[in-house]
Amino acid sequence: MLSKLLRSSLVSGCVLIAVCALADDKSKTAIDPKLLPPPSTKQGVTYATDIQPIFTKSCYPCHGPKTQKPKGKLRLDTLEAVLKGGEDGPDLIVGDSAKSTMVAQISQQGDPDDYMPPPKNKANVGPLTKEQIGLIRAWIDQGAK
Repeated sequence: MLSKLLRSSLVSGCVLIAVCALADDKSKTAIDPKLLPPPSTKQGVTYATDIQPIFTKSCYPCHGPKTQKPKGKLRLDTLEAVLKGGEDGPDLIVGDSAKSTMVAQISQQGDPDDYMPPPKNKANVGPLTKEQIGLIRAWIDQGAK
């Protein structure tokens, strides 16, 4: 009888821990799309023409071609590298910028530990502007080409 009670308590405790961990994880990453800067209305946005210059200025210090060990194993200096993503997989969902991790991070939404660029960074790079974020959103929504 005691053995059954202990097993039942142990299982219940494990389930409770798992539920709490999932709830905590979701609260860190829950993004309200209404808080994101809107996508740009510019049509024909491309990586080479519109996005790479933003990444060069704001992201290359940590994710560029001269970085020995890019943060999170994420490189942003080629379209192929951007689409591949980093150690956690792709950072964007082609066609859906509102659900793309990259957009949440550059908009400084969700977990503050994931903000890009980080508020305190060695390169002293400031946050992206709403216009830059809007252009990145339009690029993703238009197929990330």
